[in-house]
Amino acid sequence: MTFTGLLNTAIEVLPRPLDPVRSIKLKLGILLVSSGAAGLTFFWYRIGWLPPTTTAMSLLIALFTSQVLAHGMTRPLREMTAAARAMRQGDYTRRVRATARDEVGELASAFNQMAADLAAADRQRRELIANVSHELRTPITALQAVLENVVDGVAEADATTMRTALAQTERLGRLVTELLDLSKIDAGVLALNPEEFEVAPLLDEVVAEAEVAAAARVRFTVDVTPPGARVVADRERLHQVVVNLLDNAARHGPAGGQVHVQARRRQHDLVVEVIDEGPGIAPQDRERIFERFTRGERASGGGTGLGLNIARWVVDLHGGTIAVVDGPGCRIRVTLPNSGRE
Repeated sequence: MTFTGLLNTAIEVLPRPLDPVRSIKLKLGILLVSSGAAGLTFFWYRIGWLPPTTTAMSLLIALFTSQVLAHGMTRPLREMTAAARAMRQGDYTRRVRATARDEVGELASAFNQMAADLAAADRQRRELIANVSHELRTPITALQAVLENVVDGVAEADATTMRTALAQTERLGRLVTELLDLSKIDAGVLALNPEEFEVAPLLDEVVAEAEVAAAARVRFTVDVTPPGARVVADRERLHQVVVNLLDNAARHGPAGGQVHVQARRRQHDLVVEVIDEGPGIAPQDRERIFERFTRGERASGGGTGLGLNIARWVVDLHGGTIAVVDGPGCRIRVTLPNSGRE
């Protein structure tokens, strides 16, 4: 170990005599005066007599100067203490003036960034609670109304009534599933299980499910080029992506319209597009629709506002991209790399 390392180790084990002092400015003053006094004592011991009045005045001037100069040094620390106490009460708006370029200034800048991050996290938490409460209340209220009508004899428990109750129950189940996926996204605990498989059978499965859910409201078409195109991906998660895209297209497309699902091989990528015949999405809203609980002006039909956010997460995890592109209606394009062999 070097001499500097040994010196630092020795200093670390020494007691801290200034810890009881509650002001850093006073600590600096004591440090300055003590250092000056130690130097003067050595000077007096080696050289001789010193004027006592001059010595005392020099030490007092040094103490006063240290207090004045340390004012700007310690103010950010006091502001951080006050802001931290405000955060404990839930106020994340307080910021610290960070003008110094030393370590205290860097600490103040880091503190401000931390305060901003905490404010954003608190806002997202409040919005999440409000949005989840709203999303849960709607199907629960509808389901309760259906069951009350059956119990009171207003409506019969026929196939139509039970189908309505089932639809609301499925909506609740879908929301709970998406919330669980959302928690896994935030925790970063969900890994992919990639495998190579054909794209056409996957799309046929998803379309079959979508046709049952849509109850003949829209028609679906599937086009895969080349027919035997394969992809290397997590089949279950890719299935989830296409389900969310078809659900979004079926809800926002016109009644009796078509939803086109296209998959094509492009060099080493696989491009999957879902196209509906609805009014489309304005360019300024195309990025925002992938945010949580954002459904935009197209919102109708009871969507949770989480499906597209989860779809983006899955595609990002595969190293691909998902975006709304120009075209008739709403066209959402998913591009996945490493698509396997034809």
